[in-house]
Amino acid sequence: MESSPVSATAAGLAVAGCTALAVFGPLVGLSPAWIALLIGGGLLGLTVDASQLEGMGGHLVAEALPGGKARLRRVARHEAGHWLVAREEQMGVKRVLVGTRACLEAGLRCNGATEFTLPDQARLPLEELRRWSRVLQAGMVAEELFEGTARGGEDDRALLGRIWGLSGQDVETAQREQRRARREVEQFLRRQRDDLEAVADRLLEGLEPEPA
Repeated sequence: MESSPVSATAAGLAVAGCTALAVFGPLVGLSPAWIALLIGGGLLGLTVDASQLEGMGGHLVAEALPGGKARLRRVARHEAGHWLVAREEQMGVKRVLVGTRACLEAGLRCNGATEFTLPDQARLPLEELRRWSRVLQAGMVAEELFEGTARGGEDDRALLGRIWGLSGQDVETAQREQRRARREVEQFLRRQRDDLEAVADRLLEGLEPEPA
């Protein structure tokens, strides 16, 4: 699950836009009334975004514009990677969400999410740590497999760090096991590339990852 500092970005863009309108608007023939109207509309949009959309309005607009499908497909592949590896590891998945609208409707401030059944203890044995290392890195690996780089995964890395931090294992072991898990996930998803794309297609259509 990936949150985004879109409120600060949107605010910065709004301020820059207002400044540009005030300075250059009269030079291109815009009347002060139109400038005031445009600035007022932009500020109103920011207010609605912050109060009603939790700062995610920019993502909603981006996903609705031409090219938004490609943006959503990257998210769908990320979540499909999580789901496929979780299924392989027999790890419980509560739900998979793709797209800002679906996440906001579920009360989440992100672009996509795969929610797992969390362990009932903080300090996990080594084999469980390996399983979580594979599942949590799978989204980033799936993105890299198709896109070359991963944009999402900050929350995945943070959760993985917390899990290993509570484990009592030393840093060298944690880093070695995570690298090993990543290699295993890369090999698995390369073999499952067609299945990964099929799951991503279903998620983009708002369906469950696999038929009932």
